[in-house]
Amino acid sequence: MVESVPVLRPDEQVLQKMLEGWRNQQLSRNLQFATIDQRLRMVERFISHVNEDPWNWTPALVEEFSADLRTQKHVAHSTLRGYHSALRAFTSYISNPDYGFDVVCERFFGTHPAQVFYDWNTAPHVQEYDGRPKKRPYTREEISQLFDHADDEVERIGKSGRKGWQAAYRDAVMMKIAYGYGLRFNELRHLQTVDFARNPHAREFGAFGVCKVRYGKAKRSSPHKPRSVLTVWRWTPGIIEDWLANGRGDPGTLDLFPSERGGLVVESTLIRRVRRYCEELGFSNGLDLHSFRRSYATHLLEAGWDPRFVQDQMGHEHGATTGIYHFVSDEFRRSTLRAALDRTVKEAMARKTEDGTS
Repeated sequence: MVESVPVLRPDEQVLQKMLEGWRNQQLSRNLQFATIDQRLRMVERFISHVNEDPWNWTPALVEEFSADLRTQKHVAHSTLRGYHSALRAFTSYISNPDYGFDVVCERFFGTHPAQVFYDWNTAPHVQEYDGRPKKRPYTREEISQLFDHADDEVERIGKSGRKGWQAAYRDAVMMKIAYGYGLRFNELRHLQTVDFARNPHAREFGAFGVCKVRYGKAKRSSPHKPRSVLTVWRWTPGIIEDWLANGRGDPGTLDLFPSERGGLVVESTLIRRVRRYCEELGFSNGLDLHSFRRSYATHLLEAGWDPRFVQDQMGHEHGATTGIYHFVSDEFRRSTLRAALDRTVKEAMARKTEDGTS
């Protein structure tokens, strides 16, 4: 009797069931909520763009959508691949006969969903590094100019009597800590006052010898990966102490960088600040918020720190990942080459002297 009753707007109901079922499948895989929500939005954008329900998708629609992303939206390679990955996973789910959507769609629409995202019409992932070539670290001179400019902005706003000096001060400190410990933004924004500890092997840093990162980048279907980052720059503890004493105040929270409304700072807030400062200083393109992390690894390597130590500080499981950040400066390359050549000449001369003596 129930099956004889006509279903009102079956297309909307079936699509909703598909999205809900796929969400549950991803929850069962232990994926992060943010990842799941982002993938669902990608599917909804694709549906809106092609104006077709999933059981009517074709490879031609995939290629049309991809062409629009590249020519009109000018998305990054990683963004395009992210769309393809999410949509391919969704179509694999709805076309799997174990879930029964093929039978439902045949009954209501006379067709069934099928996989339309193939290796030959989607962007492959063939190398670990996906960043744009123009992205680079700050030079030491640029880092110094940027931090000085950020401090001057705090002083300027404070003297003007306008609101905003505390936010400017907070953002300036966040930039310095991002560089001081080589942190990603999500690691930075989740820092709390209890995440710092003494390093018994480096007592000169006082209570800020170790930074405990609790929200490190997670692997697929896994929780955030924690790590400890040792303090290496002597100026870092003073920055934190001054912020706690004169900037952060006592908002009743353990968060190191609370927002004006008491929550955590969103990434776009700091991105806009960094971008504006770089434009005001006339820096070239390729510098952004993540450049602080690139600069941290680069400057440690230039200073002669062991690559394995830098790898552990960055939280990389493989040395090849740290190699992505090896943007050593031209001056460092020249000095390294010169030292190697001079050493070779000295060894050759020493051997020649020994041969002549013998």
